[in-house]
Amino acid sequence: MKGKVTLRRVLAALFLVLFLVSAGMVIFLQIQAAQEKRALRALAAQVEAARVVEPPAPEAEPAEPEPDLFAVYAGLKERNPDFWGWLTVEGTIIDYPVMHTPDDPEHYLRRAFDGTHSSSGVPFLDGACFDGCGNYIIYGHHMSNGTMFAPVLDYADPEYWKAHPTLRLDTPEALGTYEVVAAFYSKVFRQNETGVFRYYQYTDLTDPAVFDDYVTQVRQAALYDTGVTPAYGDQLLTLITCSYHVKDGRFVLVARQVTE
Repeated sequence: MKGKVTLRRVLAALFLVLFLVSAGMVIFLQIQAAQEKRALRALAAQVEAARVVEPPAPEAEPAEPEPDLFAVYAGLKERNPDFWGWLTVEGTIIDYPVMHTPDDPEHYLRRAFDGTHSSSGVPFLDGACFDGCGNYIIYGHHMSNGTMFAPVLDYADPEYWKAHPTLRLDTPEALGTYEVVAAFYSKVFRQNETGVFRYYQYTDLTDPAVFDDYVTQVRQAALYDTGVTPAYGDQLLTLITCSYHVKDGRFVLVARQVTE
């Protein structure tokens, strides 16, 4: 009898320890997520401050000089040479730096801008992309708290697209506005699967035939018609994030740069 009582006490103590450890991990992850949000918001605030430049009023007193957007991007590049650009979708939470590490493409999958561990990571450019490649493919997590690329899945609804028809992708060298071409569900395919659209392999669209092939398959996969058809020479932007409609599911949003 005494042995049974002792065993119950040991098990109870063990369960209590496990509970406390689990609770501590949850609290730690919540604190870490909050810190990551604050860090990204601080970066976004610098970019936003440089974007909002009010024209001087006639005969107004000279104001303090506004921060220059290219100077802000140059500063981010100086802080972290992996910084490649800045992605924004107005009216959504998407307002993030984009990283690029060709030799280690998923380096920022679980890293923050400063290189520390991050469960949400930072959006990153496909390692095979290069300036002028024709299709900037950017990956981002679909976080359950609605951050990172979670809003990308809202483009499954055409009404959401109508409310958010454009994206902004800046680099330290140029500012860019992109209009949505298509949105569609897909997945990561196995190597032995044939007759499938491996959208994530179309980084280099400098060949007209490859460009046309990509655009044709994008339009075939599209959930609805946006009326936007890219032409060879257009710079495209493709956002990819996880979707749980199937195993290894993905949601893809394609846009083209608007030329002035």
